[in-house]
Amino acid sequence: MTTDVHAHVLLPALQAEVERRAPEAFREAAALDARRNGPESLAASGRMIGERFPLLTDAGARLAAMDRQGVDRQWVSASPSHFYPWAGEDLAVWIATEANRMVAEHVANAPDRLTGLGLVPLQHPGRLVECLDDAMLKRGMAGVEISSFAGDVELSDPRLEPFWSRAGELGAIVFLHPFGCSLDERLDRYYLSNTVGQPTENAVALSHLIFSGVLDRHPGLKIVAAHGGGYLPTAIGRSNHAWRVRPEAHGCAHEPSSYLQRIWFDTVVHDPRALAHLVEAAGASRVLMGSDFPFDMGPQDPVAEVRNAGLPAAATEQILSGNAEALLAGQVRPAQQVGA
Repeated sequence: MTTDVHAHVLLPALQAEVERRAPEAFREAAALDARRNGPESLAASGRMIGERFPLLTDAGARLAAMDRQGVDRQWVSASPSHFYPWAGEDLAVWIATEANRMVAEHVANAPDRLTGLGLVPLQHPGRLVECLDDAMLKRGMAGVEISSFAGDVELSDPRLEPFWSRAGELGAIVFLHPFGCSLDERLDRYYLSNTVGQPTENAVALSHLIFSGVLDRHPGLKIVAAHGGGYLPTAIGRSNHAWRVRPEAHGCAHEPSSYLQRIWFDTVVHDPRALAHLVEAAGASRVLMGSDFPFDMGPQDPVAEVRNAGLPAAATEQILSGNAEALLAGQVRPAQQVGA
């Protein structure tokens, strides 16, 4: 089955309730988002989301669009706007479990074609395991979506170790998808907040995972990086050099480039040469078709983009279907709860 691993659902009822419960913090976060994006991009994004609202909320419209694209299955994750990294502990846990419920209800409209990914409150490391269990063992989802950072929590944070352990134990998909960029107003025009900010955040987050040794300590992790991993696969030689010559960059056991074969990457790179380079750097078994559905920064015909990239036929079929199916194999399902 042709699988798109990068597709989103919008949860307007969740957003409304978050705003009702924490109006002042919600307004402050919206103001930060406005500063980061700038007025021109904010207005354009608002129009785009309005035009595509049915695709983001209605399962029937989603399935019809998948049929037009030739996509058999989507992995559906919440729009990253639902991360709410500013939320306090109790609210953040409620948000994650409520989002898990809503995503599960959405994919239940077509369980043979839609696979759900839940949320966890990354800014509260001590609550991640219970929310991961909620997503996978209570709601039957394939894993969770996380941001590149949240508050003072980077992906190298030692407080995340229990989460990484549990994710490996369950065979969870951990879909890394940034929201917002810490460069803030430097990217507030020309849509740099997305075109530069997203690849930057991907590269920073993956570098935290690699250099801190997280992937050494948890070799069974299934990290799927959106946007082809951002700048990291292209600039990995600089990381290798730092690992060789700088003692503080020697926290991982092997050259950083070797860890590209321990991570999975989607195909949202917008360039056949970049896709070919990604396949060369990570291996054909580590690349999965994605579309960022239904946002305008994703390809309208993701299957054709993969088929027209000039890759070997076997690699093309792996990327379109086989790799996603292999990632889901061996997951712990609700009836097989481990350590529960």
